[in-house]
Amino acid sequence: MALVDPLRWSPDGLSAEELREIRRIKARVESERLPRGVDKGRHLKLGPGGLADVEWVAQLLALQHAAAVPGLRSTRTVPVLHAATAAGLLDRTERDDLVEAWRMAGELRNAIVHTTGRASDVLPTDARARESLARLLGYPPGASGAMLDDWARAARHARRVVRRVVYGEQ
Repeated sequence: MALVDPLRWSPDGLSAEELREIRRIKARVESERLPRGVDKGRHLKLGPGGLADVEWVAQLLALQHAAAVPGLRSTRTVPVLHAATAAGLLDRTERDDLVEAWRMAGELRNAIVHTTGRASDVLPTDARARESLARLLGYPPGASGAMLDDWARAARHARRVVRRVVYGEQ
């Protein structure tokens, strides 16, 4: 491990060229991996603010700063986000936005399995299926629209952090 750690967690972080390449790869993944015909706002993993976005933030922060911040040397996304906040790399609102999107996407994915018997990363378009999800997640009858709104808000807030951390936007 002592031989490998300096390679995994470079004391210099990422070069400008490496960061550009990571950004290029992320943009390519976003344009090519989403299944054809799927509304990206309904994709819990690959859509904006979804699980993959949150993971990209955690992994990029680890590549940039794990040499100096040992708490970033983890494969567990949420603990990495907490360590990044403790190190001042994310503010609490950004961390909370990422964790909320992560948590909600996971709950929605689990609820899809429980209501349909199949694993899926895509929120259903069928009103009855959405209502079943909402009820399983504790929403009152007729509130599947509120559930979708909550997901859209969580994903939008997480995506704002992704734009800052991954793409360098302000």
